[in-house]
Amino acid sequence: MACHQEDRPMSADIRTIPHFIKGKHEAGASDRFGDVFDPSAGEVQARVPLATRAELVQAVEIAREAQIGWAATNPQRRARVMFRFKALVEENMEDLARMLASEHGKVVADAKGDIQRGLEVIEFACGVPHLLKGEYTEGAGPGIDVYSMRQPLGVVAGITPFNFPAMIPMWMFGVAIACGNAFILKPSERDPSVPLRLAELMREAGLPDGVLNVVHGDKEVVDAILEHPDVKAVSFVGSSDIAQYVYVKGAENGKRVQAMGGAKNHGIVMPDADMDQVVKDLVGSAFGSAGERCMALPVAVPVGEDTANRLIEALIPEIEKLTPGHSLDPDAIYGPVVTAAHKARIESYIEMGVKEGAELLIDGRGFELQGHEKGFFVGPSLFDRVRPDMRSYQEEIFGPVLQIVRAKDLEEAARLPSEHQYGNGVAIFTRNGLAAREFAAKVNVGMVGINVPIPVPVAYHTFGGWKRSAFGDSNQHGMEGVRFFTKIKTVTQRWPSGEVADQSFIIPTMG
Repeated sequence: MACHQEDRPMSADIRTIPHFIKGKHEAGASDRFGDVFDPSAGEVQARVPLATRAELVQAVEIAREAQIGWAATNPQRRARVMFRFKALVEENMEDLARMLASEHGKVVADAKGDIQRGLEVIEFACGVPHLLKGEYTEGAGPGIDVYSMRQPLGVVAGITPFNFPAMIPMWMFGVAIACGNAFILKPSERDPSVPLRLAELMREAGLPDGVLNVVHGDKEVVDAILEHPDVKAVSFVGSSDIAQYVYVKGAENGKRVQAMGGAKNHGIVMPDADMDQVVKDLVGSAFGSAGERCMALPVAVPVGEDTANRLIEALIPEIEKLTPGHSLDPDAIYGPVVTAAHKARIESYIEMGVKEGAELLIDGRGFELQGHEKGFFVGPSLFDRVRPDMRSYQEEIFGPVLQIVRAKDLEEAARLPSEHQYGNGVAIFTRNGLAAREFAAKVNVGMVGINVPIPVPVAYHTFGGWKRSAFGDSNQHGMEGVRFFTKIKTVTQRWPSGEVADQSFIIPTMG
C-alpha cells in the first residue's frame, strides 16, 4: 500500500494530485497521503490523498444519481462520447506517455503502448449499440414472442494496479460506461496522474459529470468499495493474495467480482524453434518494462540439453547489451522499477535464487545510472538450472529477471506451467504445428501464445488467466466484459386476440 506522510512536512513545490468527483477536482478531507515518486530520480514528486470511507460513500451517491440519466441515453449517443474520447487521447498521446513514464518508470515508447492497448478496448466499446443487442424469438408459442435485453448494473468500480495505469483503467471503464453504468475508479496510488487525466478527457468528450469518478486511496477505500451496497460489480487487477481477498469480500457482499492476480509465465523452447527469433522474443518479453508486466515471460523452458545450451549461448550477449536508462531517455531499453521497496524485493529474490542453488549467469543487482544514482534501477539478471522446487521459481518476482528451467522433453516442459500455482499466460516456440496444437489444447493456462511471446488477446477477444491468476468466472474486455457489466432481462409477451383462454393450474409450456 502507500507510504503515508502525514507526520512529515511537505516541501512547498511538491504538488498534490486531487480526486475527480462529479466532474471536478476535489482535494479531499483526509489527512493521510501517499508518496508519488519519480523512479528515475528516486525522489518524491507529488503526493496523493488517501480517501476516507465517507468520501467514497459520497462519490458513490453522486455516481448513482448520474447513472440514471446516463443509462437513459441511447447507446449510439454513448458511443459518440467514446469516439470523441479516443480522439482526445490520441491528440494528447505524447503528454500522457511522458506523464506515465515519469511516475511509473517505463520508457516513453512503452508508455505509448500502454495507452494504445487501452485505446483498442475503447475502440471496441464504440460498437456498444451492436454489443448490447439482445435476442428475439417470434412465435415461441401460440401468439407468444420472447426477447431479451441487456441493461446496465448501475454503479460499478475498478481497482487498478501501478504497472498499466492507462491500459487497465480503460479496459474497465471503457466497456462499463459504454454499457450505461457509472464508474468509480480507484487507481494505484503509486502513479495516479494518468488515470486522473483520462477522467478529465472523458468529461471533455461529453461524459456527464458524475458518471466517471476517480477516488484515490488504500485499503480503507478498497474495503469501502467492497462493502458499499450500491456498488454492484468490482473489477480488480493486482497481486494474487489481494485479488483473492477482493473476490471473497466482494462476493460476501453480493457483488459481481472479476479479480486478476499474479503470474509466472513460461516460454517453452522446442529444439526446432527459430533460435534467433526466440532470443529476441525472450529478451523483449522478460526485460521490457523492467519485467513489471503480468504477461512477461520470466521463465524459459528449453527442451533438451542441446537446446538449453544453444539458448543460453545466444541469450548472454543479448542480455549483456541491455542497460536501463532514464524513463524519458529515447534511447533507453527499459527504465527503473516503480519504488525503492520494489527494487529491494526484486534483489532479494535474486539473492534467494543464488542461495537455493540456481546458477546466476548475469547479476543485475547494484546497478546505478550515472547522474541518477538514487533512481530505482535494476539491471537484467539471468539464472540457469532453476528447479521447480525453488521458491524463487514458485513466486512472482515481477522484475527484470529471466530464469531457465531445463526440461528433457515436451511432456515435462508442459507440466511446469500446467502445475504452477499461476496460470496467466504461456508461450511455445516451435515450427511443429502438431506439437503446438496439442500443447495449446492441453496446457492448464488461460492464454497461450504460439511463437508469440506476450499473448495478450486483441480487444474484441477476452483477457484472463486460470488458477491463482484469476478469481471469479468472468474475463476482461471483449464480450466477456459486456456480459460482466450488464444484466440480462428476458421478456415473454402475448397480445390477446380477444378470446379468453381456459384457466390452467399447470406450468405453461410452448408446445
